[in-house]
Formats: sequence, structure tokens, C-alpha cells
Amino acid sequence: MLSRGKRHTAPDFMLKAALLAAFVLGSVETAGAQQYPNRAVEIIVPFAAGGGNDLLARMIGEGLGKRLGQSFVPLNRPGANTNNGTLQVVKSAPDGHTLLISSVGLAANPLLYKKLPFNTLTDLAPITQIASSPTILVVPTVLPVNTVAEFVAYIKARPGELNYASYGVGSSPHLATELFRSITGTNMVHVPYPGGGPAAVGVMGNNVQMLFSSVLPVLGLIQGGKLKPIAIAADKRSPLLPDVPTFAEGGVDYKFSTWFGLLAPAKTPDSIIATLHRHSVDTLQEPSVRARVVEQGGEVVANKPEEFHAFIKSEMDRFSIVIKNSNMQLD
Repeated sequence: MLSRGKRHTAPDFMLKAALLAAFVLGSVETAGAQQYPNRAVEIIVPFAAGGGNDLLARMIGEGLGKRLGQSFVPLNRPGANTNNGTLQVVKSAPDGHTLLISSVGLAANPLLYKKLPFNTLTDLAPITQIASSPTILVVPTVLPVNTVAEFVAYIKARPGELNYASYGVGSSPHLATELFRSITGTNMVHVPYPGGGPAAVGVMGNNVQMLFSSVLPVLGLIQGGKLKPIAIAADKRSPLLPDVPTFAEGGVDYKFSTWFGLLAPAKTPDSIIATLHRHSVDTLQEPSVRARVVEQGGEVVANKPEEFHAFIKSEMDRFSIVIKNSNMQLD
């Protein structure tokens, strides 16, 4: 009788133990999520100091810190076309205490480099796309064109004779120009510069005849009459430059933007992602924050994590054709 009792109670005991373990584990996870964040949070900016990424990291960090009661500290970790900083976040603990501010390179680099030590779509957890800044085409003031149609006709009459500037292979201006080339069937020579300032100076001196840039680096030069804007690659005109038409107004279906987003390591608990998303969106909806983004030539997006993930995938699909056709893949 005693042995039969043991046979009946052992499974019961194991089941109860398993249920207790699951309850304890769930309680620990819930407690951890409720305590988030329990120390300072690092926001990795995989770019050199200065520029739109730093500004957005500070704005998001200030808003999250105010709402969550801990410091959110931007840290610049440039190198390898943003791959160094991105890899640091990928390798960090998935507890919400290391975040990433990233941009176009997040979608382009998996296609540019033959081998990457991370997978953009599976090793990172999107939180929200913060903002988007449309590309604007600027040319030297001496270039005898004023419209999109005149610009395209001018290039086609001089195949391979005109130069375009970028910030390096695979940079946003490089991808933007190659996309424009593929759409319009034009042929220009790539001249990479070490940054936005030198590239703009190159256009001012007519050493290069065009730059597809985000609005911010060239806004002052346009307003000062040192660069000529041709068109903006957006759905609508920029409130900062209301007299500059869109490419669509000029007869070319061309859109391109530099975008910025907030991400965490993969496997970060859903509750933490939800907390970060909610407070990031609240921050971005503040009138003062929206005004600062607009002043930098951008537009607040503040979408959902799944929407940001789908957007990154769509950008990768779009860039894959451009990168393949332009033979810009790197080792």
C-alpha cells in the first residue's frame, strides 16, 4: 500500500514543483520589469560627436530620464560605418540599460558588407522610429540649372562628366544619389568626402556638381545664397524651405530620407520595450521637442515597434537593388 501511494504522489509533487518554479520565475521577471530602470541607461550613438544623432539622443534621453527617474546618457561610439557601436549594443545584456540610436546604415550595412557580426533584423529589438529628415539636392550657384527637368537633362547631355559628393561609400548621400541614378538613368562620378561640411564646400567651389544631403547640413548655406537647392525628396515641401519644390512636382518619382530610430538588444523583455516605447512617444509629442526636430529639418515619426521593424525591412529591400547595381559592396 505504501509503495502504491508513492507512485501516485510523485507525479503530483513534480507538477506542484514545476508550477511553483514557474510562479517564482514569473514573479521575478515581473518584479524586474517593475523596477526598470534600476540604474543609469546608456544610449549608444554609433557616430562621432555632433550632428542630428547626438541631438536626438539627448532629447530622447532627457525625456526618458524625466519620466523614468534615471539618467539616460548618450555615449558616442563611432567606427566601421556605425557597426562598432551597433555591435556593442547587440552584445550587451538585454535588460533595457543599453540602447541604440541608429540611422540608415542599420539597413544598408548588412547589404554593403559581406560579413557582419550581427543580424539587423534578429539581434535588435526596435522601439520606435524617432524622426525622418528628407534629402535635398543642392548644386553650385554657377550650375546653369534651376529645375529637376533641367538638372536631369544637363546630366544626360554630359554622361560621366559631372561629379557628386558623399560622406563615403555606403553613406546616406551615396545611397541617395545611386537611387536617383537608377531612377533617372543618369551617369555621374562618385567623389567621397570625410563629412558633410567638406562635401558642402566641394559643391560650393564647383569641384563637385551636386550633393544629395539631409536638410540640416546645408540649410544655412542655402539661406545664405552659397548653394542652390533644386528639389526635396519628400511628399511635401519643407516648412524651412517652402520655395523648394519636391521631386514629384518636378516630374520625378524620387523619395529619400535620413531616418533615426531607437532600439534595444534582442530578447529585451516586452514589458521594457513597451515602457520605453510609451515614454519615447510621449517625449516626441511634446510641442517643444517637435519644434526642435523641425528646426533641424526633420519630422517626428514615433511609430510602433512592429512598424519600425517593418520599415527597416522595407529599407533593406530597397537598398539591396541599389547596392547590387552600383557594385558598392565592401569586405
